[in-house]
Amino acid sequence: MPNYKYNALALDGKKLNGFREAASVDQLSTLLSKDGLFLVNADESVSKTHSPKLKTQEVADFCRQLSAMLSSGITLIRAMMIIAQRDTKPSLKKTYNSVIDDLKRGSTLSEAMAARGRAFPELLINMMKAGENSGRLDATALKMADQYDKQYRLNGKIKSATTYPVILLAMIIVVMLVIFAFVLPSFFTMFENMELPLSTRIVLGISNFLTHYFVQFAAVTALVVIFLISIFRLPGLRRALDRFKLKVPKIGKLLGIIYTSRFARTLASLYVSGIPMIQSLEICRSTIGNKYIEDQFDAVINALGNGRTLSQALSPVVGFDKKLYSTILIGEESGRLEQMLDSVADQFDYDSELASQRLVTLMEPVLIVIMAVIVAFVMISVMLPIYQMYSMVGAEA
Repeated sequence: MPNYKYNALALDGKKLNGFREAASVDQLSTLLSKDGLFLVNADESVSKTHSPKLKTQEVADFCRQLSAMLSSGITLIRAMMIIAQRDTKPSLKKTYNSVIDDLKRGSTLSEAMAARGRAFPELLINMMKAGENSGRLDATALKMADQYDKQYRLNGKIKSATTYPVILLAMIIVVMLVIFAFVLPSFFTMFENMELPLSTRIVLGISNFLTHYFVQFAAVTALVVIFLISIFRLPGLRRALDRFKLKVPKIGKLLGIIYTSRFARTLASLYVSGIPMIQSLEICRSTIGNKYIEDQFDAVINALGNGRTLSQALSPVVGFDKKLYSTILIGEESGRLEQMLDSVADQFDYDSELASQRLVTLMEPVLIVIMAVIVAFVMISVMLPIYQMYSMVGAEA
């Protein structure tokens, strides 16, 4: 009996994925309906493998090569073989060869990609499936190549823009550790048997601690960082942290533009390709990158299921730029939703680039001020006892 991978909707609008044995798709639909589920789509599953996840640029290169060869009349299996031969990275070659094996067994490209686990993005798999249904797999691959190229360039700009603040923060930490652990101890030997100001005693205490327990401090700090990273991966804490990000003055608004850009670009690609809106929203929610916004999509999908328009369903979502809703509303009223989604995606791509630059512009002076305050505090703490010493010498003279 075949084992089907299915996507289904529950009565409350939640999307469920799973595997179930059935004699046919019709029987699978009947079995799921008994459990209160509505079958959206089902594919006869092939064996799951755990292939390494492709990077954004690798996905873009794959799509562009595939589109070029398919549009030239090369068969799908032959095109995949050429791509596998061209790529010199062993992990990618292995992934492509496993896709080729599934294609030879009769699977579609989307099924073979889905069987690779998390190797290929869910968005790409669904878009390829839409391309297979429409008979325009080459055009779909080209469209996805352009989208992942844009995503790669945007991510690159964000990383480049944040490099300087990260380096500056690292320098602050290193410089402070060097000052407290190696420079200040030589100064404090002259302050023995003196009545020191509070700020000097604080600096002296930190310096003594780092001098005697530097290795233990580094080990504990590393453990704390690992612990915090693990804790904030928990859904509840991650949701709270992502919600806090959106409430930070200035920064929250700029982050909202970046999240809106990701959502708009993905939705435009899916909807224009003919994928149903509810299914498109389910895919979009996983590409936003903010748990707080993603959790609000259950209400959005329920609203759509109850007959609300897309703009009405999205308007209560906290975190998106308000321009998104008004643009979608205009597209719905004019009957040009596809064009408006594509237009708003391009606009938010540009806005997100500006937002990332503004984020860095805000971060740089904050880090510089923090560094200046720390250095000033240390200098004053060291200079005060020296000033007292000179004052005492002058008084005695």
